Amino acid sequence: MNLNDQQKDALVGALKYEETHDPSEFSLGWSWSDVRVPPATLNNLILQGLVEEKFRSNSYRGLLLTELGREQVRELTKPVEMQEKAPDRILMPPDDIFEDIIGHEDVKELLRAVLIAEKPVHVLLAGPPALAKSLFLWDIERTYREQAIWLVGSATSKAGLWDLVAEREPQLLLIDELDKMNAADTAALLSLMEGGRLMRAKKGRSLDVTVAIKVAAATNQVSKLSPELKSRFAIRKLKPYDAAQYRAVVKGVLVRREGINPDLAEEIADRLAERSQDVRDAVRVARLSPQLGVDKAIQLLLIQ
Repeated sequence: MNLNDQQKDALVGALKYEETHDPSEFSLGWSWSDVRVPPATLNNLILQGLVEEKFRSNSYRGLLLTELGREQVRELTKPVEMQEKAPDRILMPPDDIFEDIIGHEDVKELLRAVLIAEKPVHVLLAGPPALAKSLFLWDIERTYREQAIWLVGSATSKAGLWDLVAEREPQLLLIDELDKMNAADTAALLSLMEGGRLMRAKKGRSLDVTVAIKVAAATNQVSKLSPELKSRFAIRKLKPYDAAQYRAVVKGVLVRREGINPDLAEEIADRLAERSQDVRDAVRVARLSPQLGVDKAIQLLLIQ
């Protein structure tokens, strides 16, 4: 039955009222003020056969849930379960999955092993900004698309993590800026990583999700994470690029992802090699260079 959230909450509240009060209190039915539901919402539920009039006078209108209404509430409050992913759904990565990332060969090997493992192993990439942490997550998301969910720790909502997992049933959860995730989502993440289970109770409706999921995350500051969260990850600290490695990474990203002419990509890489460690700086310069030129773009972006 197609009900909106207000109608669902009205049904759940009405049943709770009926079950927690002596029936003699509403022998003539309960009123809209008893269950705190607007009359317009109740009228709609009556039309759908979920609520019925028990009594009506000039001064009082008494209502009760129908049996169909009670059945609907039982459906709404029944836990929603998901079966654990079959172990044969292996995420076999292509050979070129990390082709734009120079160096970090041990990290590449670790992530490839994690992707094809039958059971979840969670990895946290740590270190200062601009060490290719986000590039690794981007490559995984680009490769697996609908099988992966990307989250930024500073932008997640309190229920967003649960709802995304329940709706999309991903095999991979990618989290950038993990150290900025709020407490509610962190608690959900801890449960998810430990046993693959997420639970939520909201206005009488419950969600109980079990799903085998692998988490790859990135953070600038491991020290800000709780001991419980750190214990659930294999933590790998990335080393800074040297100038030559930075040039190679920038050229690869600009040519393959931004569609930049190889000569222009090389020019941008050379100009920024002694100024930046952040590939995002090169992307910004590349996007502005058709309008401003490389030097002016660097100057206006204040890349020192």
